[in-house]
Amino acid sequence: MNNVYVAADSIFSPVGTTTAENFEQIKGGGTGVQLQNNIAIADEPFYASLFADNTQFKSDKYTKFEQLLIASIKDALSHCEVKPDDEKTIFIISTTKGNISLLESEPDRTDLQERIALPASAKLVATHFGFVNTPIIISNACISGIMAILTGMRLIRSGKYENAVIAGADEITKFILSGFQSFQAVSAEPCKPFDENRTGITLGEAGATMILSSKPEYANGIKVLSGAVSNDANHISAPSRTGEELAMAINKTLSDAEIEAGNVDIISAHGTATSYNDEMEAKALSLAGLQDVPVNSLKGFYGHTLGAAGLTESIISIQSLRENVFLPTPGFETLGVPAELSVNKQLLSGNFNTCLKTASGFGGCNAAVLFSK
Repeated sequence: MNNVYVAADSIFSPVGTTTAENFEQIKGGGTGVQLQNNIAIADEPFYASLFADNTQFKSDKYTKFEQLLIASIKDALSHCEVKPDDEKTIFIISTTKGNISLLESEPDRTDLQERIALPASAKLVATHFGFVNTPIIISNACISGIMAILTGMRLIRSGKYENAVIAGADEITKFILSGFQSFQAVSAEPCKPFDENRTGITLGEAGATMILSSKPEYANGIKVLSGAVSNDANHISAPSRTGEELAMAINKTLSDAEIEAGNVDIISAHGTATSYNDEMEAKALSLAGLQDVPVNSLKGFYGHTLGAAGLTESIISIQSLRENVFLPTPGFETLGVPAELSVNKQLLSGNFNTCLKTASGFGGCNAAVLFSK
């Protein structure tokens, strides 16, 4: 089976405009989560990680969503030799809502439906960089980012492609915020993943890109070992109450990589700070024998960035492996889930070689991916 290497990556977020800048900021305790007073999104103040200056996204050609993709792709490509016009390079986009904001900002017209459609954005961004292959779009709730990474990994291992440029983005709009509010899922304070006093989710926006390659000369110290997806087949919005289905994805990931649970060094959890998600995820990790492995949630730094979450958090986890520094979980103080879990509360140094990243989303979808040095 071909090795799949992480050739380059980039995060464009309210925290920073490169991976290095993002990691340094959050390693020092910085966060993008702030109290927002944006009447275009909500009548009342709310906590979220949003870009402070939206004027930077003014464009007659590209929407904010598309510019987030472009910014992160441009930076990632600048750090490696992968070429978009190579027939052996595939372009994959991860998002949950894409250009849904156009329903709020644009008058109803005959071509609006076509402009909102994800293939329209994919074509524009692909043309901007000169990708020659038809882009692939992954839009599967909150596992979209990890699923896009796994799609790239599998396409490379199939031999059809040698490189995959995987980019994810979402912006926070009135439609998106009100949707989560309708579930009574949005916290009135910054989120507290896995904490006994957690009160819900905090949202965020970002763009992130990971470039994978089978070429050893493009390797940058990290490999994608394996990954898997599963579904609860349980409820349209609520997650499994047992965690068995996410545990299935985790166990499949570990078995495919021929790695025992005891050889996982760190875990980047989904950790949305909603009651049921955190309970389910804790149960799943315990069922997989990972209850003693240090785990964190990055939602207190970035909020939940939807289609960019799996990519953003995977990239930060990769950086943790590179620097042997594992980040804390902002907002966490006292364990508030029914299964044992080793939630990290402070910067942790060590010799970290493997990292498991998990995600779960509406519809009962689950995903896991394993990275190693």
